[in-house]
Order: sequence, then C-alpha cells, then structure tokens
Amino acid sequence: MPLKSLIHKPYDFEPTTIGEHIRKRRLILGLTQEDLATQLGVNSWTVGNWENDETKPVLRFIPRILEFLGYDPEPPNPVTIAERLKAKRRELGWSQKEAARYLGVDPSTWSSWECGDRMLAIEHRRWVANFLGTGPRYLLR
Repeated sequence: MPLKSLIHKPYDFEPTTIGEHIRKRRLILGLTQEDLATQLGVNSWTVGNWENDETKPVLRFIPRILEFLGYDPEPPNPVTIAERLKAKRRELGWSQKEAARYLGVDPSTWSSWECGDRMLAIEHRRWVANFLGTGPRYLLR
C-alpha cells in the first residue's frame, strides 16, 4: 500500500506580517499579483514589495487592503485620545493633513493632538468627540 501525504499548498503558512497576509489571501483566491494590483489601484511591483516585506503599504491603501483581506492583521488597540486619533486616521487611510482639513484645524494642531498634547478649545474637543464617535465628556477630563 503506497504512503499518502498531504500536498503542501503555497498558502499553507501562518502569516505574521501584513505582506504575508496579503500573499496568503491572494493565493487562496487564485489571483496573480497583477490581478490584485489592479484591484487595489497599484502596480504589481508594489504588491510584490508588500508580499516580500520590502515595503509596508502606505496609509492611503490600508482601507482597500483591509477590505480585500476581510480583517485587520495589525489591529490597533487605542487607549488614549492620541492613539484613537491615529487609529481612526489609519482606518480611513488619511494623512494628518487630510484629517486636519476634515476637522477644519491646522495640521500642526492635529499633529500635537496625536503627540498627546491637550485640546484646549472646547469646540475642538466636541469636533474630536464627534469624529471618534464618543461623547464629549470623554474628552473633557
């Protein structure tokens, strides 16, 4: 009786980086790097660089990648307001400049908030509370 063994599949591995998560999902779906690149709006070299962990995806592609994966392989665990602001920007794929423009504040103001500086203006606290989906009391402490 011949011995049988499992055939190793190219996607039979536990991904540890975002690039490996992208490669595994692409292989499971039977997509080429070119197919995925077209779907994500990048070139195939970019997908290859991500999959080989030569580069990490830039922020603006994170929402598309998370949609492709169906989950976040590197979920942020924000606790502070600064961390929550960064996590929300990541989720939206926005730069600090885009987030500041959305709230109508100067980019340096947004940057200072992400560095942990206090929001002095009550109006800013309300805007940020709405942006984060929390009550203003959370920010008034």
